[in-house]
Amino acid sequence: MKQKKVLIVEDEEDIREMLRLALEMADFQCFEADNIKDAHIKIIDLQPDLVLLDWMLPKGNGIELARRLKRDELTAKLPIIMLTAREEEADKVLGLESGADDYITKPFSPRELVARLKAVLRRAGVGADQGSLQVEDLVLDPAAQRVSIEGQPIAIGPSEMRLLTFFMSHQERAYSRGQLLDHVWGGNVYIDERTVDVHIRRLRKALGKHYASFVQTVRGTGYRFSTKLDEVG
Repeated sequence: MKQKKVLIVEDEEDIREMLRLALEMADFQCFEADNIKDAHIKIIDLQPDLVLLDWMLPKGNGIELARRLKRDELTAKLPIIMLTAREEEADKVLGLESGADDYITKPFSPRELVARLKAVLRRAGVGADQGSLQVEDLVLDPAAQRVSIEGQPIAIGPSEMRLLTFFMSHQERAYSRGQLLDHVWGGNVYIDERTVDVHIRRLRKALGKHYASFVQTVRGTGYRFSTKLDEVG
């Protein structure tokens, strides 16, 4: 089974190391961040399966980040476990109302942490591999990174593959070029927004006339993937 990815957001290095060692022993793949800005970039870039989020962080706090993630459609379902030394009931309520799926007070045992983390992942349905995406006779297999039309494989570049995967997973909604850059290329990549236009053209060419029409330009906004051709902007 594919390793689950966990982002540890904690500003104290010794605690981060303890968390990482405990989770790696439980066969999780771990990444680390020590502040909100770096954490948000890594969430976009690495797409972790769960975030372990400390309440108190430099230049902000975990509550702010949790609320930001829950407001964004693309990260709204990302499981979050809040870590904190705050034990008051009001603090626990605040943490959970901000969007955290669980709340663990320090100190805690590594065994308890792993058990709670696995429980949150089970509740969130994390673990099943993403199945094939299909629209009419256009089929994309994310695991194999293959695209076919009417059973015939088509040649497609890696950036166009990421774009198509995103579009087919998020149909019928318009996205700006900036949003596509963040969620397809990553928040830590600094390239011109017009680069998106180049890859859109390449994607349309690879898909052929019929399926290219599903990758629609939305005037004043950006692009969307839609089978409703009468709504093209």
